[in-house]
Amino acid sequence: MSTPFYVSPQQVMADRAEYARKGVARGRALVVLQYADGIVFVAENPSRALHKVSEIYDRIAFAATGKYNEYENLRIGGTRYADLRGYTYDREDVTAQGLANLYAQTLGTIFSSAAEKPYEVELLVAEVGESGAEDEIYRLPHDGSIIDEHGSVAVGGNAEQIGSYLKQRHRDDMPLGEALRLAVAALGRDSGGGEVRELTADQLEVAVLDRTRPQQRKFKRILGRQLARLLDDGARTPAAPEPSPGSEGDASGGETD
Repeated sequence: MSTPFYVSPQQVMADRAEYARKGVARGRALVVLQYADGIVFVAENPSRALHKVSEIYDRIAFAATGKYNEYENLRIGGTRYADLRGYTYDREDVTAQGLANLYAQTLGTIFSSAAEKPYEVELLVAEVGESGAEDEIYRLPHDGSIIDEHGSVAVGGNAEQIGSYLKQRHRDDMPLGEALRLAVAALGRDSGGGEVRELTADQLEVAVLDRTRPQQRKFKRILGRQLARLLDDGARTPAAPEPSPGSEGDASGGETD
């Protein structure tokens, strides 16, 4: 009788993590930025029907990259959780932190289960507060861990380089147009740090959680002429100079749904 082939638990988990990371890396990137009046979501997504950014509840939004069918199931589950909790208790009891904990439990259970493959997704859950200091952004990788983010965050595709570019240039007090143009410039940077792609409004999905909206629901999509105007405003004003190569903080330089 032959000896069964043995693989250590550490190696099994490492292989599952590598599998999920590669799946997420094939997805088109998206970024989330705080700006003066709220939080803006910008995703490279030419589809008008399959959304990467969606409303969950009054002040909460969801964004994801990776396999569409997997993160869409998670979005639907999160919306049901929020509606049920808000109806059973109070609307104020629905929070981004509670939703992030729910997603963490779901992703963690799937990742550690030998019966199914890990989800190839990375999630962002954000809640806009009464002020910028009260905004909350949570990033959830494939293994269900929760990372509390602030200012700017990128997931999917070339997230590491995009995130580095954003952190060097982002300010929490940016107006919406400036924050949007920074996000688009970051998404247009290729993995080699060389040529920069110029993304158009037709290639973008943009939404905001706007704390200044008088409505209880703060989520709003930026579409059509409004999006084109915000992008074009930057072309009419001189661009800020890039950091010199020797200056401090200088940086060099496929979606499955």
